[in-house]
Amino acid sequence: MTDAESSKPPRRPRYAGKNPRQFQEKYKEHAPQEYPDDVAKVLASGKTPAGTHRPIMVKEILQVLAPQPGQIAVDCTLGYGGHTQALLTAVAPTGKVIGIDADPVELPKTQARLQSLGFGEESFVAVRANFAGLAQLLPRHAPEGADMILADLGVSSMQLDNPERGFTWKGDAPLDMRLNPQKGPTAAELLSRIDADELAGLLTDNSDEPLAKVLAHAITSRQRSRPLQTTKDLAELIRESAGRYSNDAGDIETTVRRVFQAVRIAVNNELDVLDAFLKQLPWCLKPGGRVAILTFHSGEDRRVKHHFKAGQRDGLYSSIAENVTRASGEERRENTRSIPAKLRWAVRSEA
Repeated sequence: MTDAESSKPPRRPRYAGKNPRQFQEKYKEHAPQEYPDDVAKVLASGKTPAGTHRPIMVKEILQVLAPQPGQIAVDCTLGYGGHTQALLTAVAPTGKVIGIDADPVELPKTQARLQSLGFGEESFVAVRANFAGLAQLLPRHAPEGADMILADLGVSSMQLDNPERGFTWKGDAPLDMRLNPQKGPTAAELLSRIDADELAGLLTDNSDEPLAKVLAHAITSRQRSRPLQTTKDLAELIRESAGRYSNDAGDIETTVRRVFQAVRIAVNNELDVLDAFLKQLPWCLKPGGRVAILTFHSGEDRRVKHHFKAGQRDGLYSSIAENVTRASGEERRENTRSIPAKLRWAVRSEA
């Protein structure tokens, strides 16, 4: 081998077909700085480039939170950092944003990305934690409380799309679904020890699944004979069971999505985390401070709505959103993952 040959970069793996389909094959989307035109085409088609996340309702959130230079903001669900970046720009040059995320895989990537944009330690602090513990960690970074708090309760696209994380039904990977893959039981382990009645309740509470009892029985029966180990195992079982009640492929895929959502919520105790967060929320805000919460299904939205109403009745909040705000028609067309999003807000009482 000549010196010239040894200096050539390694050839990228070939993929079947004209365009890459698998998450790992989308090398241009994984390096957006090197292929900006190709990434722009993906965005223009209404899709999210692999390994990234498109922040939802940024304009509406900024209108609600009304950030000002010098203020302190908390992004409880840092994710890819889209909302955080918008808040950092708004509170600059003397303000600060505290970004919280429990994901040990994505947090370092986002921290490095924001730092590369010029947001140093004086303006941006990344904290690896669950936002259920906000009241315990906030005094270290904002002893007097926050001027504004944002919680985007959706799972980030880079988590959903990466088959290795076990969230997606579109591939075949270990049935994991943990936001923090270093902690707690996997989805496979959860499904191996739950009974049919408990699983049916979980599917109803976490995703309003109309076939909850049917699917729960199918899943628990399968677990006794041949335990589910991969995302493909679970998705195929749901399609087979739901297909007995519908011939519509779209309806069946919606059922698959709802089941995966319900199991993910249970694996990560997402509703318990939300309840703990809401309980401490008023005391994490300065008097007059603002909070905005994005929810993605009815179980989350009901909790936020009831908390804000009770808080206003008890004098903790001076004003709250009377109705939800949804993404604009343009955003829903450009980013289909914004369709189920609901935004609610509240303002902390001055008392």
